[in-house]
Amino acid sequence: MDSKQFKEAATSAIDEIVSYYDTIQDRRVVSNVQPGYLKKLLPDGPPQDGEAWADIQKDIESKIMPGLTHWQSPNFMAFFPASSSFPGMLGELYSAAFTAPSFNWICSPAVTELETIVLDWLAKLLNLPDCYLSTSHGGGVIQGSASEAIVCCMVAARDKYLRETTSHLSGIELEDAIAYKRSRIVALGSDAAHSSTQKAAQIAGVRYRSIPVTEETGFALTGVALAEALEQFKAEGLEPFYLTTTLGTTSTCAVDDFESIASTLSKYAPPDVPGEIWVHVDGAYAGAALVCPEYHHLTTAFNHFHSFDMNMHKWLLTNFDASCLYVKKRKDLIDALSIMPSYLRNEFSESGLVTDYRDWQIPLGRRFRSLKIWFVLRTYGVKGLQAHIRKTVKLGETFAGLIETRKDLFEIVTGPSFALTVFTIVPKVAGKAEKDRITKDVYETVNKRGDVYITSSVVGGVYVIRVVSANALAEEKYLTKAFRILVETTEELRDGRVPREESSKGVIVDVKGVGIEKVAALNGNGVAK
Repeated sequence: MDSKQFKEAATSAIDEIVSYYDTIQDRRVVSNVQPGYLKKLLPDGPPQDGEAWADIQKDIESKIMPGLTHWQSPNFMAFFPASSSFPGMLGELYSAAFTAPSFNWICSPAVTELETIVLDWLAKLLNLPDCYLSTSHGGGVIQGSASEAIVCCMVAARDKYLRETTSHLSGIELEDAIAYKRSRIVALGSDAAHSSTQKAAQIAGVRYRSIPVTEETGFALTGVALAEALEQFKAEGLEPFYLTTTLGTTSTCAVDDFESIASTLSKYAPPDVPGEIWVHVDGAYAGAALVCPEYHHLTTAFNHFHSFDMNMHKWLLTNFDASCLYVKKRKDLIDALSIMPSYLRNEFSESGLVTDYRDWQIPLGRRFRSLKIWFVLRTYGVKGLQAHIRKTVKLGETFAGLIETRKDLFEIVTGPSFALTVFTIVPKVAGKAEKDRITKDVYETVNKRGDVYITSSVVGGVYVIRVVSANALAEEKYLTKAFRILVETTEELRDGRVPREESSKGVIVDVKGVGIEKVAALNGNGVAK
């Protein structure tokens, strides 16, 4: 493909992408193909001779689209959003064109320096303490995901703890002490913390313990609960070295009590003293809300903690992947992750005057991800990003208000919080088992029919449904439709009523109940049947 052909192909691809976004609401939101569908549609190997772009592009709609769940659809209300925007896409386009692995500053100085600049911009916008800026001893780095950020921080915390608590030893005594402590150190997170903390402990080769949270505290971790856990672990001979706290838990968007956690740690593991506990704040989704001043109070205790991470690719209109990790002391991260083989040596790195982000992450190479963040920040501006957050928070409040109008059918468990509402179905026969059963049945039926996509969870031992609508195309009318579908499905399954609409039969309907488009069910080959 030469430059002329590329221009033609790119124009055609962009036209198709624009059309996809303009009509995405009319597609079945969740894929219903069977496992292995694509293998049946594709040949056993690549063609011997190259194919024309027009022939390749046709396969996007016929073969790839049936197997996609449309995360950018306004009917997508599951998990948390994975945002996309046209400015972000343009950033990816330029990044692909430049294709600079950029493990050292000299590989492409602009790649490193733009990342430092835009992450400092973002830190100030999020109201992070100055200790997280590159102009201090800290700074930010773009990771692939919040999970990846937690792995990096836990490894840094492990090495820091072992180094500092054995610094008085040497030789065989040092070796034995480190080996023993590695068997006793433990990473912590609450019951509501994301599973990535437990996975990071598995990767780092350390123990993991979760701290219970309760409905009485809104499923948030508190200093009191942490103190009780620390006393218990001490009695067991364990040595806590790392803690994940959360700004917006996965199941309910609870916010841990940062002030009381900091207070507890000042007594049990004082900061800046050998043996301190590294505290990481996971704000993967809800951390985006910090762009709005009304949430700035949530960061007041962050100067007591060691790291913070949020994903611009969730709620801040930036294409995956763009996870922004900030550390209070970059030396801790660099000490754990840096290695200098001869082929990476250069005068600029050795001068100490430049940043080599390869020392802040697990991989060596890295993409030019700061471009899309730069494009998004400049295109939307601070006010545009704030407007997006406030709009979707309001949508969450609207949906919760709808749920409240049918207390005979639904019971809110938590929320609305950061646009997320968590609720159960009210059973006809009282009892937890029946409540869990009917809630699960409604959830599974709604998703099977595919008009909207929602997720479930278990909160405080209770089966719940989660609804959050926060992508760029979210609108009130789609949440109104989701509410209607939930009402009709509940009345159908719980009360035996026949649905008034055809939404259960593969028809996409608007808020007035008018059919828009039949959606073909697909067999295992992705072919309409």
